[in-house]
Amino acid sequence: MVPSLFLAHGSPMLAIEDTGYSQFLENLGQQIKPKAIVIFTAHWETDVLTISYTNDAYDTIYDFGGFPDELYRIKYPAKGSEPVAEMVEARFKQAGIAVRRDTTRGLDHGSWTLLYRMYPNADIPVVQISVNPYLAVREQIKIGEALQGIGKEDILVIGSGVTVHNLRMLKFGQQHPDAWATEFDDWLIAHIQNHDVDALADYETQAPHARMAVPRAEHFVPLFIAMGSGNPDTKAQIIHRSYDYGTLSYLSFAFS
Repeated sequence: MVPSLFLAHGSPMLAIEDTGYSQFLENLGQQIKPKAIVIFTAHWETDVLTISYTNDAYDTIYDFGGFPDELYRIKYPAKGSEPVAEMVEARFKQAGIAVRRDTTRGLDHGSWTLLYRMYPNADIPVVQISVNPYLAVREQIKIGEALQGIGKEDILVIGSGVTVHNLRMLKFGQQHPDAWATEFDDWLIAHIQNHDVDALADYETQAPHARMAVPRAEHFVPLFIAMGSGNPDTKAQIIHRSYDYGTLSYLSFAFS
């Protein structure tokens, strides 16, 4: 059985920079060898949950600008899996969650930068799924709950986002994290590990510095989807914690 993961994807430079976090991802990929990956990416927003439905190799989407040419030369031609997509779709429908299929979209950098570090051979089928940042926390958890147990089939669920993600607050060149960013993550860790859904559902008013940490929820909600897909009776594990640019969090969790 493989756990569900929430992984920070941070800057697109993750794909080419050698850092403690990129090394962590490489080691993680060596430890977890799924037969397929289902990834919810913060960089694909839709009103209705949308599932990539293809058996072909994905195009690589460069949904960013102003980075080194080397980054735009990377290709991540992982293939999709219609059987896995169909199984996921059926689970959502059984849970009363509306879904759509997408047959043309490639992998955005919320997906491929992480997977490039974890599984550089692009030899594991990937099903990419959108997020709706406007749904309440409990609704995000419900989406994850529809996928509980698929880790027993060696299918890896990944929520790809960031807990503290405020581009206006980045401090380039700063190596140590700002106190407000770590205080927000500390609060989050405590309530995630206690599975305190009531507090998490009200994070905007209860969590310290929530407005600065989460000015918009698209990078935050993949955490709750990953959490929902794990066993609520098992304590979440912190598998990595570091910061870049003073405020960008690489806090990552495993939900068994």
